[in-house]
Amino acid sequence: MNIGFVLYPTFGGSGVVATELGKALAEMGHHIHFITYREPVRLSLIEKNVYFHEVNVTDYALFDYQPYALALSSKLVDVVKKEKLDLLHVHYAIPHAYAAYMSKKILADEGIHIPVVTTLHGTDITLVGKNPSYRSAVSFSINHSDEVTAVSQSLREETYEYFNIKKDIHVIPNFIDFDFYTDSQPCIKHRFARNDQKLVTHISNFRPVKRIPDVIRIFEQIQKEVDAILLMVGDGPDRAMAEDLVVKLGLEDRVQFLGKTKEIHRVLNCSDLFLLPSETESFGLAALEAMACKTPVISSNTGGLPEVNKHGFSGYICQVGDVKEMSKHAIEILSNKDTLAQFKANAYQRSKDFDQAHVVPLYVEVYKKALEHKE
Repeated sequence: MNIGFVLYPTFGGSGVVATELGKALAEMGHHIHFITYREPVRLSLIEKNVYFHEVNVTDYALFDYQPYALALSSKLVDVVKKEKLDLLHVHYAIPHAYAAYMSKKILADEGIHIPVVTTLHGTDITLVGKNPSYRSAVSFSINHSDEVTAVSQSLREETYEYFNIKKDIHVIPNFIDFDFYTDSQPCIKHRFARNDQKLVTHISNFRPVKRIPDVIRIFEQIQKEVDAILLMVGDGPDRAMAEDLVVKLGLEDRVQFLGKTKEIHRVLNCSDLFLLPSETESFGLAALEAMACKTPVISSNTGGLPEVNKHGFSGYICQVGDVKEMSKHAIEILSNKDTLAQFKANAYQRSKDFDQAHVVPLYVEVYKKALEHKE
């Protein structure tokens, strides 16, 4: 198949999953055309069957905000015609599914029918989509897609709850490419901590929904019982506040802020515990990435997290905001060498349920259904 992928090219989960899916499909022999405003962070253009088409938005003084959806629609029309695409797979309802619909209508006037598959990743439903300004557009975009998928059962149910959706939504979970997460390079733990210290990690975009203060307060309790270091990986609006809280609690020598990095797997491969106390997570890709690196997870029980993190096996799930309970379970795992080893093994075993070898073929089946609409 000749498939156009529309995505956000950033460090966020939707962009990472979309890129990895495209790469996996390319390895299977499909031709994958990534269409976005910047080369995706996980993409290598030297890979076979992979192509990149940049969306350029001209900055006119007339507009206060650049009309990205309009530029994207026009680019999609050009790429579909030039590359003779079989279908479009758009990741995120707004603006991608909306732009895909516009391009589909333009192409139809020229006698070209292009099926559209839309994958819902979370924020497009849980945050952006619930904004009254976008609700009608989100419903319209989903209902006019040929096929729709969601990354968790929780997200599927939430989409039906908040929007007037008439389409069937297929649940296809996020997945892991174990070749990427198996790191053959030397352990880098010595860069952050002594060998006898435990390494606790949090990775996110530091937005309020990630509950960054909870991460630090959980660690505050952990380090009272366990000799440990906390790595804060990522960046975002709550970083400055987090740094101030670390100083206030006197944890400057225990907490390190690393900023953004493409080498997430190298950090996780030397970590002992991962903290994800989010307000909401439609899936929790960061938790799955940790588990694939044999790192158990302490998470909240929101959204799709219980579908990923198996309570008492790969880690523990607790009520949102329950810092005391999360701290207790974290200390329980880290305090005993045998317990930690068992949870590490369990986390890796659980992550195998999300191996890309099992998940990617599910998308191929959805593509086949979408192509039936073309006939």
